Amino acid sequence: MKLLDGAGAVVDHGGSLGRARALFPHAPQPFVDLSTGINPHSYPLFELPATALSRLPEAARTRELADVAARAYGAPSAANVAAAPGTQILLPRVASLVSPGKALVLGPTYAEHQRAAAVAGHAATEADDFEALAAADLAIVVNPNNPDGRVVERERLLLLAGKLRAKGGLLVVDEAFMDVGPRAESLAGDIDRGGIVVLRSFGKFFGLAGLRLGFALADALTVERLEAQFGPWAVAGPALEYGVRALADTGWQADMRRRLVEDAARLDALFDRFGVPVAGGTTLFRYIRLTDATGLFSALGERGILLRHFSDRPHVLRAGLPGPDEEWQRLESALADWASRRDDQAKETIQ
Repeated sequence: MKLLDGAGAVVDHGGSLGRARALFPHAPQPFVDLSTGINPHSYPLFELPATALSRLPEAARTRELADVAARAYGAPSAANVAAAPGTQILLPRVASLVSPGKALVLGPTYAEHQRAAAVAGHAATEADDFEALAAADLAIVVNPNNPDGRVVERERLLLLAGKLRAKGGLLVVDEAFMDVGPRAESLAGDIDRGGIVVLRSFGKFFGLAGLRLGFALADALTVERLEAQFGPWAVAGPALEYGVRALADTGWQADMRRRLVEDAARLDALFDRFGVPVAGGTTLFRYIRLTDATGLFSALGERGILLRHFSDRPHVLRAGLPGPDEEWQRLESALADWASRRDDQAKETIQ
């Protein structure tokens, strides 16, 4: 287990091109940023009504978004949906739904959950044993997990939720990648049982992370508590418009899921050609375990290809999907160069 002492500092995450330029100042530009799990094929942009920018958001439009989100995610009703400017801002607020106590985060996973729980006053600990979560006042599970794609079955989560609910605790399930996960394992339809909050991210699957839109799904009373913290106009007009249209566009979603399956298989095959083992992930990111992960990260970075490296797990990398063909070609060329140098070094060692 790993304990976070106090709120702690915000750790580095993927997607920082400023950090990439500092690490690899001589890399060719622009970077091919594979350090996030954001869909490179974003939902089609469209012309926004002028009022989305010139007027305060209408409450009726926010309710419409909640209704569309409930149907898209499988929540019982719009009353079970709290919309927010991204799930990140929800983390400490959701953690504050229970009095400060013992928070356990099933890890290793997205580091912000542990930090946010500490911000909310909990003694925040990362645990690698699912069964240990029953001892928590606040238990947090990322499902599918980031970065390895691990999935915890719905029935196991419901049993855990029941144990926590019996003592006034809370189970938080971050389903940021459930759009491309096994949706039968989602707890979105179970939130009326109480003691469960499900988080859903809009920007990852729809490729519009800069829009900042996310949702907390919970029983109606919990939703009211969260919305009271935000006050009016929590979600900006442009985010409302994109959320309503994209979440209702089931055809685009189905086509995109098929495309991402194909892209993930293509990426696995490319890594395999050069001896890079893919050990898991989702169709939005691939999880790599490699003895020389740091060397691969540096070699690709020098060629302008940015992967996600983890300072506390030096043998692990996460790779998002390339977008245009040019990005695929640059990745292939960089991998070929790295593999050639690796093989030359191996021959020198043998000699």
